Amino acid sequence: MRVQGTARLDRRTKELIKRLRPGDIAIIDHLDLDEVAAESLIEAKIKAVINAQPFSSGRYPNLGPRLLIQHGILLLDEVGRDILDRVKEGDRIRIVGSQVQDENGAPVAEGTILTEPIIAHQMAKAQANLIPLAAEFIDNTLEYAQREKGFVLGEVTFPHLDADLKGRHVVVVVRGHNYRPDLQTLRSYIHEVHPVLVGVDGGADALLEIGHRPDLIVGDMDSVSDMALLSGAELLVHAYPDGRAPGLERVIELGLAAKTVAAPGTSEDIALLLAYEHGASLIVAVGTHSNMIDFLEKGRPGMASTFLVRLKIGARLVDARGVSELYKARPNHRYLLQVMIAAALPLVLLLLMSSPVRQVLRLVLLQVRLAWRR
Repeated sequence: MRVQGTARLDRRTKELIKRLRPGDIAIIDHLDLDEVAAESLIEAKIKAVINAQPFSSGRYPNLGPRLLIQHGILLLDEVGRDILDRVKEGDRIRIVGSQVQDENGAPVAEGTILTEPIIAHQMAKAQANLIPLAAEFIDNTLEYAQREKGFVLGEVTFPHLDADLKGRHVVVVVRGHNYRPDLQTLRSYIHEVHPVLVGVDGGADALLEIGHRPDLIVGDMDSVSDMALLSGAELLVHAYPDGRAPGLERVIELGLAAKTVAAPGTSEDIALLLAYEHGASLIVAVGTHSNMIDFLEKGRPGMASTFLVRLKIGARLVDARGVSELYKARPNHRYLLQVMIAAALPLVLLLLMSSPVRQVLRLVLLQVRLAWRR
């Protein structure tokens, strides 16, 4: 097996994805590659991914490696972090067998080529670890919930917004699992109802992809594009509880103004609670993280803030996750026949009303009668 291309590398996969080009070889430092990161790598149309760390540690069944393999992308596993010092951005490299070589054929690193059977074995081991992992996850969630309960009990002060959310539907978009097809399914709803559109970091880019400008962008601003930030949306930077807001610096560098909110939890929790506190009548969540695997993929040991926020919002929240898979219409042949008849009927009537057509029909009938008499 031999693959060659231009090396692109970064210790943060989300930063690397912005620079990838078709045919590149991505070098990452990503333990337990998650599904969303894998989907972004696939969209970049790269040839291979070299990981300094294990694609799957076996702690939980992460879906990223299998997704990449299914799309024909070569995976070289656990080559060691030295590769990030030995290879420079833009170098021409090649993978020969399980070895990484520079353009002159000198060895740079070596790992393990992942195959479908290897990944299946890793997933089976990870599945066996789910019960003790779930117990640990629940304990962590309850522990953090005790500390973070003030988050939903009024200790967080939300700033005044230019966007009016009171009494309106609000769609909160996160670039999570299945976000793209779910958002496509909601296009007619968005077009007809005109809800307030809130993008959580990269969720703002997801809205732009379907032709809608976000009204509000919430997040730490590390995975949203400059184009989205410059789209004219109102900006709310999620700051740490102590008030530090690293994302604010990027916004200022772009010459934009932004408000901040200091709170624990995730940016999507902030967006959902913000919509609730500002009086939204219905909150539709797209791509949000809501289960144990989601949070483990984000490197979080529990989901306290999300649990508390969803508990408070209650019936106002509609989770659109998986709605695109709920029902897929199949062609109904009887229905298609009815449509064809309905479409043809006006044409037939128009033809019958035409004088030349009537004359032709009379001649045909006359010929039939003569033939019958013979």
